[in-house]
Amino acid sequence: MEKVINWVDARFPLTASFKAHLSEYYAPKNFNFWYYFGSLALLVLVIQIVTGIFLAMHYKPDGALAFASVEYIMRDVPFGWLIRYAHSTGASAFFIVVYLHMFRGLLYGSFRQPRELIWIFGMLIYLMLMAEAFMGYLLPWGQMSFWGAQVIINLFAAVPYIGNDLSTLIRGDFVVGDATLNRFFALHIVALPLVLIGLIAAHVVALHEVGSNNPDGVEIKKNKDPVTHHPVDGIPFHPYYTVKDILGVVVFLIAFSAILFFAPDMGGYFLEANNFIPADPLKTPPHIAPVWYFTPYYAILRAIPPMFGSQFPGVAAMGIAVMIFFALPWLDKSPVKSIRYRGPKFKIALGLFVIAFIGLGWLGIQPVTPLFTLLSQIFTAVYFAFFVLMPWYTKNDTHKTEPERVTDK
Repeated sequence: MEKVINWVDARFPLTASFKAHLSEYYAPKNFNFWYYFGSLALLVLVIQIVTGIFLAMHYKPDGALAFASVEYIMRDVPFGWLIRYAHSTGASAFFIVVYLHMFRGLLYGSFRQPRELIWIFGMLIYLMLMAEAFMGYLLPWGQMSFWGAQVIINLFAAVPYIGNDLSTLIRGDFVVGDATLNRFFALHIVALPLVLIGLIAAHVVALHEVGSNNPDGVEIKKNKDPVTHHPVDGIPFHPYYTVKDILGVVVFLIAFSAILFFAPDMGGYFLEANNFIPADPLKTPPHIAPVWYFTPYYAILRAIPPMFGSQFPGVAAMGIAVMIFFALPWLDKSPVKSIRYRGPKFKIALGLFVIAFIGLGWLGIQPVTPLFTLLSQIFTAVYFAFFVLMPWYTKNDTHKTEPERVTDK
């Protein structure tokens, strides 16, 4: 075996890569619960790719056959129901772990210098994930898939000057139909996964270049052992964190399996009842709403009233609500990174932001009423205030002194 490894090493940096990214990559020794979600996101990506390959073997991207092919997978393909439900549950699981991963970045300032590029790569992954989920959502060709795509694509028509051409380009036709289904299928299974994998690779390489953040926000590379030159507050990622992550994987798979086998539709949040009805261009569902992971932005869209008969202000607000995350590294002016050492202003602002985000998520599922519209507008104002006011409240907030070394809290 040693001879085989030496033969490979002479032609490919196998051992060097293992050392650089695992056995000799030193991570802070005080990682906690919040550091599970990066590896779990990678696990869910693998689940989605593997199940997606098997689904693509039997799926037909044709307006007349797509819905029937999904039913065929569910009923006649051996374990097809398991593969389909694993893929649909995995889509929601992906967003759950990514949202928690992003929240950990907000908690401990993982977007701050020198990790700005890591954060940007992460946000690009998030955008690609949203596009991947949106295009995959059309493929079952159920009522909610069809009309959800109809609504979202029509939003692009609100863009001044280029809106109609842009929406036609996305659809591939003047109406949602075979051309839309074919291009969404191609993008969903080929183009976007390749971009996603490339961005994840860049995200990990950038992370390992500058080193991982930690709950204290202390840069462990500042304190190195004079003999070994390894960070004194760091431990090798392998075997310590590979074993730790296995625990997270086991707990995640237990929860994932429980949902997969006992509640794959999660009461209509993961799979809506309307999506078990074939797409009908002549019959609009009484209430159209996107899947839960898009609902915060959908609520922002509905909270902004049209101007001059155009929905563009709401569409712009929805786009800005996503893109504003890219500016976080330059909006935060606090002298400390971690929430452990920040003052009350940031903690209150972050708490209100979380409440607003969850509230918008719930409101995005509900039908439009005057009360819900008012609540959406309040939560939208809180959402944007978190970012717009960040330079002020982070700069003028009190803070504790950051320790020189990581703590074991």
